[in-house]
Amino acid sequence: MNRFIILVVIAATTLASCHTSQKVSTPHGKIAFNFIQINDVYEIAPLEGGKTGGMARVAYLSKRMKAENPNSFLVMAGDFLSPSVYNSLKVDGERVRGRQMVEAMNAAGTDIAIFGNHEFDITEKELQQRINESSFAWISSNAFHKTANTQQPFIKTHGTISEPLPEYVFKDMKSVDGVQLRVGFIGVVLPFNKANYVSYSDPLETFERLYNKIKDSCDLVVALTHQSMEDDIRLAERLPNLALIMGGHEHDMRKQLIGNVWILKAHANARTAFITNVVFDRSNKSIEVMPRLVEINEKVPVDNVTQAVVDKWNKISNENFASIGFDAHAVVLQKGEPLDGRESEVRSRPTSLTRLVVKAMEWAAPEADVAIVNSGSIRVDDILTMPVTQYDFLRALPFGGSLAEVEMKGALLRQILNTGEANRGIGGFLQYSDKISDSAHNEWTINGMSINDSTNYRVVLTDFLLTGGEANLDYLTDKNPMISKVFPVRTAVSDPRSDIRLAIIRYVKAMKN
Repeated sequence: MNRFIILVVIAATTLASCHTSQKVSTPHGKIAFNFIQINDVYEIAPLEGGKTGGMARVAYLSKRMKAENPNSFLVMAGDFLSPSVYNSLKVDGERVRGRQMVEAMNAAGTDIAIFGNHEFDITEKELQQRINESSFAWISSNAFHKTANTQQPFIKTHGTISEPLPEYVFKDMKSVDGVQLRVGFIGVVLPFNKANYVSYSDPLETFERLYNKIKDSCDLVVALTHQSMEDDIRLAERLPNLALIMGGHEHDMRKQLIGNVWILKAHANARTAFITNVVFDRSNKSIEVMPRLVEINEKVPVDNVTQAVVDKWNKISNENFASIGFDAHAVVLQKGEPLDGRESEVRSRPTSLTRLVVKAMEWAAPEADVAIVNSGSIRVDDILTMPVTQYDFLRALPFGGSLAEVEMKGALLRQILNTGEANRGIGGFLQYSDKISDSAHNEWTINGMSINDSTNYRVVLTDFLLTGGEANLDYLTDKNPMISKVFPVRTAVSDPRSDIRLAIIRYVKAMKN
């Protein structure tokens, strides 16, 4: 697979009436092929009031590209089954858990997908159902199904036939004038999610081993990754003859050239897609790699087949949300600072979104001394840009849940706050009122006054926190002897304490007035 690379840089492009990829008339001995790449897609419908994203638009681009050049592939670089507001819905008695995304990806004609860390948010059974329902190929190079006694590949079952998900795949292509090409694909995911049914091998070591195994059996090797940009850079430096790295995980666009290797990551939720045209010259084994970023917006038409799937699931979700008091399309915030709900941020520090959530809790429960919310309640793993709708808050906190109010001893409150700090980086990291401070390190204060161990404090928190189900907070239940009073849970939709998302929406409205 010795070759040299010609790199062509094309500026970011907004699609209007221009062609996605023109029919390529290549000289003798050359073959052209294309990728349309998306990653970190949790929403099948457009966001921002229909202005940006949408799987039906991606499908239109992909199907038109394939019509112009059959050697074209739609790839998903991980994170698509979770998190999603749909995952809290039930259809036919079962949680949706990514079913809507698999249906949309099938309709769009997705060719290849890899695991992202969020694929393992759902249960083992649910993940198996989604794999079985998919019509696209999966690559799982370093993530394996862990059982009590074994570690083995995940499988895909159709009818009575079960096949392991491959560590790599080959795609064979042929140009109109007979030039043949074989491309190998390897897909790795960062070992972030420690679900009890999955185990990982080291992504970089695994990739290098598989690369050396297949490089002489194909003309080019393409990487599909779901890991940090730093790890992608290390991969490009370690294997400088890779054709291309198409990745995900950051949610922000990344486009960087390391040696001769492009690393490409599109914006989350299909706000953009990378379309990469590649021309391989068999005579000297050189390639031209031509990536361009395309905005997925209102100027992009929709694919009717995929749009029908989107419409079906929109109807299901809208009816469900209306039944519990939400108007999904109503705008809550027209302008203002973007609300940062990225997992890496909300699980380590206060953000614009977490501050809004806490203030809404304080507003909804004005008699409480402080408010506390677990960062794991926020599952959007994205930045909410204006305008923000009720649907955005639904997807930001898909589990909802009521607000619980209790009176507890200061000693317990101090223990909870210390545990929250120890949970930094995981869902048990706590966000709390700005009245609370730890400026003296473990000398917790409320409004500048030290927390007194024997004083009772009224605390509003998410009902989930009071179950003891959060990491390292198993002692936080209504049975704890240091909780002297549990106030009645409000369930009426008219009371904002009945659902944390109602509290946020009504708080914002009250502040406007």
